[in-house]
Amino acid sequence: MLISEAYAQTADAGAAGGANVLFQFAPLILIFVVFYFLLIRPQQKRAKEHRDMLGALRRGDRVVTGGGIIGTVQKVADDELTVEIAENVRVKVLRSTVTTVLARTEPAKGGGSGNGDKDEEAVPPAAANAPAEADKPKGLGRFLSRK
Repeated sequence: MLISEAYAQTADAGAAGGANVLFQFAPLILIFVVFYFLLIRPQQKRAKEHRDMLGALRRGDRVVTGGGIIGTVQKVADDELTVEIAENVRVKVLRSTVTTVLARTEPAKGGGSGNGDKDEEAVPPAAANAPAEADKPKGLGRFLSRK
């Protein structure tokens, strides 16, 4: 008697097997959708914002590189930047190593030469920072001086 009931149950389950497969894959599909909206989509958005930021770099912007170097962009080439990290100390870095733009310069208002060269755009006035930095010791003196 027990065997006949088992055959009857397997015969009914075989007929409804198509719907059962859908219910088996539903949790996997749900997990993929959750991962897409919580992980993949925000990462793609951050990558797009970073590409846009790198494309908008111009002379005079203060930037931070992936290695932690902070400097001011002096020259913009295709995939390289010349960054001034100290007075008269310039370093060439790859554009892709820039992680953050600390301060942006405003684009030059019309009436300039009009050649559209990225290197010829407005530079923030250095005179505004000169009085505050003139009193500070330079080089290793700023670490060794005690007040």
